[in-house]
Amino acid sequence: MIGVDVAGIAERLGVAADSATAIPQLAAETGLDVDAAYAVQTALLQRRLDRGERLVGLKMGLTSKAKMAQMAVDEVIWGRLTDVMRVPDGGAVDVADFIHPRVEPEVAFLLDRLPDPGEPVGAFADAVRAVAPAIELIDSRYANFSFSLPDVVADNTSAAAFVVGPWSPAPDGLDNLGVLLEIDGRVAQVGSTAAILGDPRRALDEGIRLAGRHGVRMHSGWVFLAGAATAAVPLRPGAHVRAVVEKLGTASLRASS
Repeated sequence: MIGVDVAGIAERLGVAADSATAIPQLAAETGLDVDAAYAVQTALLQRRLDRGERLVGLKMGLTSKAKMAQMAVDEVIWGRLTDVMRVPDGGAVDVADFIHPRVEPEVAFLLDRLPDPGEPVGAFADAVRAVAPAIELIDSRYANFSFSLPDVVADNTSAAAFVVGPWSPAPDGLDNLGVLLEIDGRVAQVGSTAAILGDPRRALDEGIRLAGRHGVRMHSGWVFLAGAATAAVPLRPGAHVRAVVEKLGTASLRASS
């Protein structure tokens, strides 16, 4: 991380997001590696906190083979969620606020207590107050939605907005639930929660471990997005998006022009 301008890179990414203007990839130019990229992500978060946003949870990225293939990377990553990023279920987003937004169906956890790092997946069911279907809106700040692993980590894993559907108690199994992503009433993607590291609960375990390596511990009441069950789909003006997760229900959003 020696010689990397963490604050300067965070500022460039923050301005790109605020102005919905794509920028070139930064890692090759700046010597950014993954550890430095997480430092940039932290600085980028602080930039948001300084203007009044609140940290409300974490999210995983690249937890499915489909996402890894789509983004041409091969390592699970994590990012932050703030209150301003949350869109009410059924609410609207303005596509003009983003550069090239895409949507993907997810599973969300509502934490009731902090699981211990390394706590077996089957043992921390009581740490999860509820689960819900969710939609994440991702929007890379890089031109052509193209990036290296350090680039996407620095860019807060392309996080832009998220929707959480109705919360409900966790069913006995989360490891192979059917998932649909519908656009304007038509099925755009079909998947399974098995695509999320084999079981979304494993994503929670992995998130605790990875975030903990960077000194971040999750809190009761936080939202945790486990990762996408399918490849992402571009969000077009006027589109109605619905994620359907077997046994959990639906989450939706609308896109204005």
